[in-house]
Amino acid sequence: MRRNRRRRAAAVVEFAVVLPLLLTILFGIIEYGWVFMVRQTLQSAAREGCRIAVMPTVGPPYTEVIERVNQVMAPTGLTSYTISMTHATNSDPTETVEVRIPYEDVSLLGGFFGTHDYDL
Repeated sequence: MRRNRRRRAAAVVEFAVVLPLLLTILFGIIEYGWVFMVRQTLQSAAREGCRIAVMPTVGPPYTEVIERVNQVMAPTGLTSYTISMTHATNSDPTETVEVRIPYEDVSLLGGFFGTHDYDL
């Protein structure tokens, strides 16, 4: 009977030692997956915004571009992103749409990993 108690006690202690490590790994995997999904959505939003921006029927103030980016970003539930556009001119025919969001607004764990400001 004493052996069973000792084994159970040892198992509880081992579990208590290993649990924080396992939880850290689990939350890290979840956090990475979420940040990766948001990054993919940001890229998709910028791509869709560019597709709309280069249409000949679209012109200033480019509300169609902003609406399309907002539609693509809506499933994430994030609202702190910024949209910036570079419009084509006669000297530079390049049209760009950039969507940025601070990392601290993306993180599910808040400031647990710090409050750094990264562009994804």
